[in-house]
Amino acid sequence: MIELYTWSTPNGRKISIALEEMELDYRVHPIDIGAGQQSGSDFIARFPNAKIPAIVDSETGVSLFESGAILIYFAERAGRFLPPAGSERWAVLQWLMWQMGGFGPMLGQAAHFLHYQPGKSDYAAERYGNEARRLYAVLDGTLERNEFVAGDYSIADMAIWPWATRFDQQGVDLAVFPNVRRWFETIAGRPAVQRGFAVPDATAEPPALAA
Repeated sequence: MIELYTWSTPNGRKISIALEEMELDYRVHPIDIGAGQQSGSDFIARFPNAKIPAIVDSETGVSLFESGAILIYFAERAGRFLPPAGSERWAVLQWLMWQMGGFGPMLGQAAHFLHYQPGKSDYAAERYGNEARRLYAVLDGTLERNEFVAGDYSIADMAIWPWATRFDQQGVDLAVFPNVRRWFETIAGRPAVQRGFAVPDATAEPPALAA
């Protein structure tokens, strides 16, 4: 059994989607980050970065934070969604690192200044809005050549897709990126993704795109 500490954020949803896709047994422990539960002493003692998601695998004794590390761990544990060696493995890992280093952090900043704190800083809104659109253009370019970001569906797609579900908050129009839109809808239609998206909020559904 995997103990999952999570909340309804893109980083949290990466992990619940992966657990559903890989059919691993898990138990959910909601950590309400709005209420500061991630800053509790018990949580910090186990996960010193004080952020979700985090996991404890009671079967192996492994305890992890950082969503990218967790995704690699799950893929190797299950033997799925990450090639074992060769150029195909490195393709998946490079796109996973692209999400961890750019697509997540920069889109988070774009949403902060464009959606949650509009008008606070015109400079920041322009800077992060432009970077968000640049990153979507990068994604669109690779999806013009590939069905999924690294060829086959992988943990890289599971990492990137939850961030794309907040495109409206990031000032992005998916109509401008038709390959991203096609990929977005394909992944949104996967039953495991729908189940994972609804963790820990059972009422949550991926956003529907206008026709």
